[in-house]
Amino acid sequence: MCTCQTHTAAAEPIDAALTFKVEDMTCGHCAGTVKSALERGLPGAIVTADPAARLVSISGTSDRSAAARLISEAGYTPA
Repeated sequence: MCTCQTHTAAAEPIDAALTFKVEDMTCGHCAGTVKSALERGLPGAIVTADPAARLVSISGTSDRSAAARLISEAGYTPA
């Protein structure tokens, strides 16, 4: 979990095939880490990470288990 204390405004959500609540994604740095991990691991996926709402939305994939694994590997807890 990030401790940088840099918080950003919420991004506009997209129509998502998958949505995860990620309670320990608390700032823009956290959101960027999760977004990058998902985009690297799921080529072609479109990811929106909203640290204010603590939501990650992913379109372009339906592989929930792979997305959850990637979020976990990035150091966060998907629900």
